Amino acid sequence: MVRADGPAVVADEQAPTWRGRLRRWFDWRRAWLLTALGALLTVLLVTHAQLPNRFGNLGSLLETFLPWLGLAVPVLLVLALWRRSGVAVVAALLPAAVWLNLFGALLVDKSSGPGDFTVLTHNVSAANDDTQGTIRMLNGSGAQIVALQEISGAVAPVYAAGLEQAYPYHVVKGTVGLWSSYPIDDVTVVDLKMGWTRAFRAQVTTPKGPLAVYVAHLPSVRVKFDSGFTAGRRDVSAQALGDAIEHEPLGKVLLLGDLNGTMNDRSLAPITSQLRSAQGAAGDGFGFSWPASFPMARIDQILSKGGLVPTDSRTLPADASDHLALTAAYKY
Repeated sequence: MVRADGPAVVADEQAPTWRGRLRRWFDWRRAWLLTALGALLTVLLVTHAQLPNRFGNLGSLLETFLPWLGLAVPVLLVLALWRRSGVAVVAALLPAAVWLNLFGALLVDKSSGPGDFTVLTHNVSAANDDTQGTIRMLNGSGAQIVALQEISGAVAPVYAAGLEQAYPYHVVKGTVGLWSSYPIDDVTVVDLKMGWTRAFRAQVTTPKGPLAVYVAHLPSVRVKFDSGFTAGRRDVSAQALGDAIEHEPLGKVLLLGDLNGTMNDRSLAPITSQLRSAQGAAGDGFGFSWPASFPMARIDQILSKGGLVPTDSRTLPADASDHLALTAAYKY
């Protein structure tokens, strides 16, 4: 009897109890690296605005691609489940909750139907080798107001001729232009502190009333190994454009252009603190516009203030530019 009972007692002592399994599941040492990575991801999402820009503009670089941090969540979660670590699972779910709080609303289609008019903005690219294809796309867009950036002097007459039937009113200043089916007047160049013209303001008179329309192409940014995210010139231009918009006498204002930055980038605050994004209010998804071959960031923007209500916001199919065109419909 002693020998018969002996192995059974030993087996019972070796079998893990539910308390033992629970202790193992929530032993932080079991997958401490995954837990630390989940905690770091949570901190980056929560405190991205506090990450300093003093070295290489790291804060702005992170904010430019901030939505993409969400891709790390399923990877961490799968690895945590594979390691059977409850602590690591919790550490993976925390950034998921923060990410959904920041970007979850963008995943829902918020369009509410047609508006009183539609606007379009497009960096057509100086290297565009199919301007006629771009012109066909613009003519077929259904927009009443079209803003173009990166128009070289040689192709400006080509766009003017190709768009004149649908858009009898237009103005080009430097490398940016505005085409409209409504009258344009009171055009003023906006000094972006660059030494040449890449922004202007115009009054467009719609059947419902006048709009102040700003067309802008802020300086490009670069990511370099030795200096990080070089955006100093863009940031100076953003402040100049923000100052111009702040002193705009008309109540209803539109900004159309390539801002070389996203709505999350704190360096664009002189602009984004005053204006509302059509994509955020009436879009479906993130509306990434660049690069056209694999869009990773929405650096082209349609923004407004003064009671203009966006009812729809979309990206158009790619043409020969390295940017996607954006459209937005508005109620006056």
